[in-house]
Amino acid sequence: MSFSWFVSVDDHLIEPARLWQERLPERWRETGPRIVREGSSEFWVYEDRQIVTTGLNAVAGKRREEFSPEPISYDDMRPGCYDPAARVADMNQGRVLASMLFPSFPRYCGQVFHEAKDKDLALLCVRAWNDFILEEMAGAHPGRFIPMMIIPLWDPAAAAAEVERTAGRGAKSIAFSENPTKLGLPSVHTAHWDPLWRACEDAGLVVSMHVGSSSNLIRTSEDMPTLAFMAYSPAANQAGTLMDWLFSGAFVRFPGLKIALSEGSIGWIPYFLERAEQVIDKQRFWASRFDISMTAAHDRGEHKTEATFDLDTDIRALFADHVYGCFIEDQAGLRLLDIIGEDNVMLECDYPHSDSTWPDTVAMAGKWLAHLPDDVQHKITVGNASRVYSFTPADPASIGLS
Repeated sequence: MSFSWFVSVDDHLIEPARLWQERLPERWRETGPRIVREGSSEFWVYEDRQIVTTGLNAVAGKRREEFSPEPISYDDMRPGCYDPAARVADMNQGRVLASMLFPSFPRYCGQVFHEAKDKDLALLCVRAWNDFILEEMAGAHPGRFIPMMIIPLWDPAAAAAEVERTAGRGAKSIAFSENPTKLGLPSVHTAHWDPLWRACEDAGLVVSMHVGSSSNLIRTSEDMPTLAFMAYSPAANQAGTLMDWLFSGAFVRFPGLKIALSEGSIGWIPYFLERAEQVIDKQRFWASRFDISMTAAHDRGEHKTEATFDLDTDIRALFADHVYGCFIEDQAGLRLLDIIGEDNVMLECDYPHSDSTWPDTVAMAGKWLAHLPDDVQHKITVGNASRVYSFTPADPASIGLS
């Protein structure tokens, strides 16, 4: 094993109960997010909603036999789930040099605020979350956190403004939905999001899309067993995301834009790249004339006639230049690294979720990566994340990880 620490590009913050109560203007605190305790129950209250924290989102330090989806309280959690200093201590224990945090209460890309009635308050909540990350995580612990921001999904112009506001303070990424149409928003095939993509390109922020950020994990049926669903849905969801983006034209309009497929694994990527090439080769001529809708437009006898995709597009080059796959455990994907690309893969540990490899990530990943040259191991564990997010991790020796 040629590495003794790593950068995790997908971890999660259980927001401390004080976050919005301390950071919102006082007049908004009674309707802003706050923790309420009733007997043994504990939950977030926001506007007229009650939202619990599920046990599977905070299992760090627990045995697998103790995992449960049932609601939990802060007393049931390891402090590293929500306390910045305790998180850094847990990172040291797990030899996590730096971490990027997705939200929990707001959901993976801030859907809770998108669903809110009062958008003025929702925007303040978005900014409060971002300021907490910038100040109490990244600011208080330099080089340990890659600052990822949430955005006001309901307004691309306001989202672009938030990118500009936070980029000047060190933001490196935004959380976005793997499929915004499932949130009632326009798809990535429209120009709706162009102000946001332009802002991200200009500021160098990566668009990070966590599996499940569409609030719609794919099932084959309502009674699909939970374990089957959990095995199937991440790759199914993110394969659709990859195809959407590759065929959207966004990378042509914004050649500096980069996306990361967070917690989507990587083993499925070679097949879908190959299939995309086959489809372009065999179907491109008729498809360039008829981008057919099989639903309402088809019923009206309408077809989309304008070409929306460059027939000469090199899918693999487009992927190599713009897309980054992120994995927790994926030995099959690592065996296909020559197809995916050693520069397009990054490691995660998913603390404190039930899929997490913490605190044993280095030992586990060391076995999966052992067949690779030292320089490739470095890319996957540290180098790619540092380059893609334009982030300089802390000096390992200065924090006792040498």
